[in-house]
Amino acid sequence: MEAPRKLSVAIIGAGVAGLAAAVGLKDHPDIEYQVYERAGRLEEIGASIALGPNELRTLERLGVVNALDNSIAFRNRSGFPMIYRHWRTNEITSVDSHHDDVERRHRTARFYRADLQKALLAHVPSEKIQLKKAFASATANSSTNSVTVSFEDGSSVNADVLLGADGIRSAVRRYFVPGSGPKWTGWVAFRSVFDVKLLEDLDDAILNEANHWWGPDRTFFASRLGNGLFTIVGGHYSDPYAPDAPYRGATWNSDGDVNEMRQYYKDWHPVIRRMVDASPYTRQYPNTAASALDRWSFCHGRATLAGDAAHAHGGTLAAGGSLAIDDGYAFAAALWHVFPPGSTHRATYDFKRALSLYERVRKLRTDRVISTVHAGNKATISRIRAGKEETDDQLRERVKNRSDPFWIHEHDVQAVFAKAVAEEIELNSPAAKF
Repeated sequence: MEAPRKLSVAIIGAGVAGLAAAVGLKDHPDIEYQVYERAGRLEEIGASIALGPNELRTLERLGVVNALDNSIAFRNRSGFPMIYRHWRTNEITSVDSHHDDVERRHRTARFYRADLQKALLAHVPSEKIQLKKAFASATANSSTNSVTVSFEDGSSVNADVLLGADGIRSAVRRYFVPGSGPKWTGWVAFRSVFDVKLLEDLDDAILNEANHWWGPDRTFFASRLGNGLFTIVGGHYSDPYAPDAPYRGATWNSDGDVNEMRQYYKDWHPVIRRMVDASPYTRQYPNTAASALDRWSFCHGRATLAGDAAHAHGGTLAAGGSLAIDDGYAFAAALWHVFPPGSTHRATYDFKRALSLYERVRKLRTDRVISTVHAGNKATISRIRAGKEETDDQLRERVKNRSDPFWIHEHDVQAVFAKAVAEEIELNSPAAKF
């Protein structure tokens, strides 16, 4: 008897979410996957990325233990995920804490984005990634009972399942939900990554901790990364609806002016000025965010989204990498659950069931992230429009009342997935029909 053909999965995008999904599927004997990346070479855009305890555990479950290595993952010496400081005095005003008992290897870690991508790529065979494949369209194909994915180069493939994981400016998302693209929030980040040796004269409390300084009109972040690197992130906030807003036309990952950045922080504490002066360059990243989608499933239950393509929240709360890894894990877990090795069930209902399970596990949480982000952006715009300088007491109170991101970084996606499966089993049990 001829063995049934393998289930095929087309993954659009070789970023964190797409690669996490690929790693999650690689050991399934009955699933073939292919990653399609629009870029001509694999190059992670961005500077740093933070992963909390649960995402590090998720990487472990996926077998990506190399990502937890101290050579590429920096963890605060104090054990606190983040330390908050006063912009003028440099005093510690608050800290984030782990809420659960967290082993050291699972404590919040910060990476150079390219290093994390390489750690994931080590588990994806090179022949599983096709470059220069820009997504164009996807349509349900009734003749093959699949989805036909077309690319801008004129080629196309048929797949049983499509995963759009092509980032915040996702072409897959735009295709299925026109007009859903992210909009500028008014914030432009100035990021740079350089050799930590340029700052070797600084205090250990600066070089071996992730610090976030809050000022009345802007913030400043600094942290060591893996491989002897250090990152700083400054920024400028504007009313995005003001016609004369600076940086309105700024391009993502474009050259910035480090002298301009130095002007923004010229009145801040000397340790901050020292870091800005040491930076040999800066890149600018206009922050964008989109509203939550009504649903993630398209093409009659054959296509879905992951990472920023599914929930373009703009990277606030340092949640982007965490959400992407959990998305990739949950997507792969849903396919493993509905199509276990040896399964011959390939009905349309089965695909809808798998993507529905994935969406139930992830969407409620990512919607909450987006809601939190929009509330924060709205508050920032209100402060700008009020035109009143924030007092020092008000600033300290704002730091104290900030949103605690533990519910993102210590969220157990495996437990949520197990709960969703149990609920599905209970719902479909004979007793539930009466």
